[in-house]
Amino acid sequence: MRRTKKPTEKIEYEIGSENVFADLGFENPSEDILKSDLVGEITHLIKEKRLTQTKTAEILGVDQPRISSLLRGNLDLFSIDMLMHFLNDLGRDIEIVVKPKPRNRKQGRIRARISSSGTICLAPI
Repeated sequence: MRRTKKPTEKIEYEIGSENVFADLGFENPSEDILKSDLVGEITHLIKEKRLTQTKTAEILGVDQPRISSLLRGNLDLFSIDMLMHFLNDLGRDIEIVVKPKPRNRKQGRIRARISSSGTICLAPI
């Protein structure tokens, strides 16, 4: 018995940019994507070190509910500076690299690239 193919339904979609926060119309998308990258690395380190929220709070000098908010992704509660200090307290170096943007892009960007050595490079990419 031969099967016939059913016509496939076309799905509409839109190709986004490299920043989901910009695509969703957030007020400060560059800041939000950077915070998201930093929080992602903090979360990774907490898991890697098998730290409880209470122990993490002790290391970072904040209370446990603040760590809970951080791990739930409440980015508005934390500044970039605070997140970088958290990373330092968790044993990470941070390097800030400034370089020319490509000519084919209108504006410079800010991103965090997590290197395999554990160094975070904040750089336009």
